[in-house]
Amino acid sequence: MLAWDDFKLVKAVAEARSLAGASEKLHVNTSTVFRRLGTLEARLGARLFERKRGGYALTPAGEEMVELATRMSGEVDAFEIRIAGRDLKPSGELRVATNDAMIAYTLSPILARFRLAYPDIRLDIAIGNEAINLSRRDADIAIRATAQPPETLVGRRIATVIWGIYGLDDDRPVSSLAELADRKWVVPGDYLSSLKVMRHVREVIPRENMVYSLNSVMGLAEAVKAGIGLGVIPSYIGDKNGLKRLLLLPESSDTGFWILTHPDIRGSARVRAFLDFVGGELVKLRPAFEGTA
Repeated sequence: MLAWDDFKLVKAVAEARSLAGASEKLHVNTSTVFRRLGTLEARLGARLFERKRGGYALTPAGEEMVELATRMSGEVDAFEIRIAGRDLKPSGELRVATNDAMIAYTLSPILARFRLAYPDIRLDIAIGNEAINLSRRDADIAIRATAQPPETLVGRRIATVIWGIYGLDDDRPVSSLAELADRKWVVPGDYLSSLKVMRHVREVIPRENMVYSLNSVMGLAEAVKAGIGLGVIPSYIGDKNGLKRLLLLPESSDTGFWILTHPDIRGSARVRAFLDFVGGELVKLRPAFEGTA
């Protein structure tokens, strides 16, 4: 009889292409992975992997097992989501994905008030800029600034995130971006390069003047404060950092501020409580997000 752990083992080795990588995924040591894989192949009477210079490569039997494991994993994830959506009392753990800037500038006091209102809900906050797959239970809720949320999710658009140009106290406001084309610039990294505001900036500012980029929106304001250059920054961050607002770019801001969840768990008491409470609190901050506060 094959166990679910056998399928997870083969899937982990296939994805990592190494025993060491699989051991990290499975939270066991490498020798355990080696022993379990050898035992499994002996029981099946078939090789699941070929040991090659580039790592562990699947045999036809291994490919078949990984394909089945992938289908099984999807079914397990879907089952967990359905069960999680049936609780009646706002209690239990809630995993929320967001980024460092939102925690620092908007969410922490709101989440503190939420905890007071719902003391039986435990919050697990996942910080990062990478995409989160709510269908695989990477998180229950995502709070994100995005131009286009995935169609598979449901939620609420809180506001439009208006970006602006910020400098130091001795900088003067301007009426167009072209007036600042000869200055040195701090810009978001490649992960935000597809945003309309960044396309607009690249059309006007020479690439050689973009002297500093980083993959943390929160860090943009600190770079400007350090004197590295002017910054392309969301207004709700720039206005809270004592920086000088030189120009707002509302016509180039296509980013929405969203609170999202998976449709199968939106009826969960704890998810519903979070969406209603936190969503309502965030709406009150719309002027800050849109640069009109």
